[in-house]
Amino acid sequence: MTNSTISARKNASISRGVGMTTQIYADRAENSEIWDVEGNRYIDFSSGIAVLNTGHRHPKVMEAVKAQLDRFTHTCHQVVPYESYVHLAERLNGLLPGKFDKKTIFVTTGAEAVENAVKIARNATGRQAVIAFAGGFHGRTFMGMALTGKVVPYKAGFGAMPGDVFHLPFPVELHGVSVADSLAALDRLFKADVDPARVAAIIIEPVQGEGGFYEAPRELMSALRKVCDQHGILLIADEVQTGFARTGKMFAMDHHEVAPDLTTMAKSLAGGFPLSAVTGRAEVMDAPGPGGLGGTYGGNPLGIAAAHAVLDVIEEEKLCDRANMLGNRLKQRLESLRGDVPEIADIRGPGFMNAIEFSDAKKKLPSADFANAVRLKALDKGLILLTCGVYGNVVRFLAPITIQDNVMTEALDKLEASIREARA
Repeated sequence: MTNSTISARKNASISRGVGMTTQIYADRAENSEIWDVEGNRYIDFSSGIAVLNTGHRHPKVMEAVKAQLDRFTHTCHQVVPYESYVHLAERLNGLLPGKFDKKTIFVTTGAEAVENAVKIARNATGRQAVIAFAGGFHGRTFMGMALTGKVVPYKAGFGAMPGDVFHLPFPVELHGVSVADSLAALDRLFKADVDPARVAAIIIEPVQGEGGFYEAPRELMSALRKVCDQHGILLIADEVQTGFARTGKMFAMDHHEVAPDLTTMAKSLAGGFPLSAVTGRAEVMDAPGPGGLGGTYGGNPLGIAAAHAVLDVIEEEKLCDRANMLGNRLKQRLESLRGDVPEIADIRGPGFMNAIEFSDAKKKLPSADFANAVRLKALDKGLILLTCGVYGNVVRFLAPITIQDNVMTEALDKLEASIREARA
């Protein structure tokens, strides 16, 4: 069995709409490494798109899931509930920022968490409109697409989006958009397009994921909190990609002095098992009536068991501290290349949620070609990277926070060589 033969079968049997970054077919994985069906080894700097902060098959996660397998795998919590669901809700309620009573629901995917956050916000406020940001990514469902601030490939060809969704520019100094510009756009939106009294929520990623790993400035977050409080609007933090130690704190909103009313979580919550959550103010979360929230697989027992283990690992192995150490190490290595690689436009990111942005050395315009060349050079060397950004000119780094020190050193060597070779 080879990658190419499986790829041919894939082309004949799976919709081309399921895009694939590589043609590597996994056979096994451990921590930060993957072996394909041909026996080739790769260092995984993608973590399944930020799902594996605790690495592939962390022993404690595996142990917890195996123990749950021996008890039961599914009852549907809405039919026959189980204590582990309740306990995980209690843990998240205590971990999320905000000095107020909180409640939680569990669903299955990040998009589903976002959908439910919007449902809850609309129900609690009696309002319909939602404000999001350009460059933001919130999922591939119709509401998720409507909130997402990128057309290709997420919205193209899928018809009309749900109404009452508005977008603001996200402040990115590198691209000439300031916090003042974003807030001025919000003011114009309230004057020209939507009465703030009709707005249920503003949703924002504390660090944009697909949009390019741009961190929301504290000034913006504080201003949004003030605007929301002034107009009775709920602030939703989309922590699907930023949560669970990735940014050097348990949640990216812990970097700010304000707390959201609702938080969406998924990805690394369950260490590779499908589980997502919405946590928020108790009175807001209680607004929908019984049966208004939930889902057949929401809070699956295996995912719940895995999530308990993930939270234990983050605490016991001090992964927030390790994320900061690894991120600093990565950024220092990248900074050392600036003098030799004029295509480097920016190096950024809190904790171990880091990115490098590339521009054409002469035209100073975003260069998706250079970013993709780096990705392909790295793949040839056995290092899996992902690109992102509205212009596709950003390489993002999402290695497991548990990555072994020697493997990290090897990966940095491969990365540096790939960037240098992309200039040739």
